[in-house]
Amino acid sequence: MRLILYSKPGCHLCEGLEGKLKQIKTPQFNLEIRDITTREEWFTAYQYEIPVLRLQLPQGEKTIPRFSPRLSVERLAQQLDKYLQLSDED
Repeated sequence: MRLILYSKPGCHLCEGLEGKLKQIKTPQFNLEIRDITTREEWFTAYQYEIPVLRLQLPQGEKTIPRFSPRLSVERLAQQLDKYLQLSDED
């Protein structure tokens, strides 16, 4: 499973989410960081929304609802796992 984090340098919310995601042991996923300043279409789409977390599916990407930046790593893992289970049912 691949998660994509749309981010940009100097975004403290992005850095916080990235750090927490890297600490999560389960559910297992590959994390890809995409710097929105490197592609105009990413910047246009996400400049006011970052951090944006998306799930890579066979049919394309699906945005994961925003998690509170105050969540602990454990709580973030629980919320992410819950969301991913719901996505498997779609």
